[in-house]
Amino acid sequence: MGKTIGTGQYFFAGTDEERAADLQLMLDDEETDAILMGRGGYGVSRIIDRLDFSKFKKKPKWICGFSDITVLHNHLQAKFGIQSLHSPMCGHFKPETEHTDFLLSFRNALEGKPLSYTAAASEFNRPGNTEGLLTGGNLSLIAHLTGTASEVDTTGKILFLEDLNEYLYHIDRMMTQLKRAGKFEHLAGIIFGGFTELKDTERPFGQSIRELLWDKVAEYDFPVCFDFPAGHQDINFTLQLGSGHSLAVNEKGSQLQTI
Repeated sequence: MGKTIGTGQYFFAGTDEERAADLQLMLDDEETDAILMGRGGYGVSRIIDRLDFSKFKKKPKWICGFSDITVLHNHLQAKFGIQSLHSPMCGHFKPETEHTDFLLSFRNALEGKPLSYTAAASEFNRPGNTEGLLTGGNLSLIAHLTGTASEVDTTGKILFLEDLNEYLYHIDRMMTQLKRAGKFEHLAGIIFGGFTELKDTERPFGQSIRELLWDKVAEYDFPVCFDFPAGHQDINFTLQLGSGHSLAVNEKGSQLQTI
């Protein structure tokens, strides 16, 4: 267990120096095969440039988590082309979830087994079949990383996006930023996961979350999947970021699987 678990410094689990040192020990430890993050929140972007990945590159290990861990996921892909797991974190492990399919998917990913998921049909889906490396994570972090050394090239990739507790106009602004940055221009496909606990302003935005997201990708021709079971929600299936996937979307729903 990391030394900063259960500690605190202002908003964070320790100072930037303490948190970076804690993670560095695990990145360098040759006996460690996976690092499961305690939680997300905010703070990885404050320490990402302090980390030394030289030993990690020689013996990569699974980085497991989501939300703020999107910074690490994207950094590993952008700088080193190393895979990672967009997965449940410690809070998901409860007696009542011990035998659920989504926690089983995490174990399957750790053990290197093939992953295959389905999502229900949606009127906003765009049918099609595609293949590409899977990338993405939390929308606000993907937008936050634009223009940094951790920014991922989305060309030819399948992009996964999810978010939590944002105003609808914030979602619109971040999607507009990604579009203006060319992140949708050469996508192989896009998957929208959970967009949960969203908020609206006193003067309503005027669109539902699905309408808002669809407007940003309507002009392209790649397959679009809505309501994928991953993100800030009770059911959060594990995604193997940086690995090859196939995505099939039709009138019956969507299927995503590793290849």
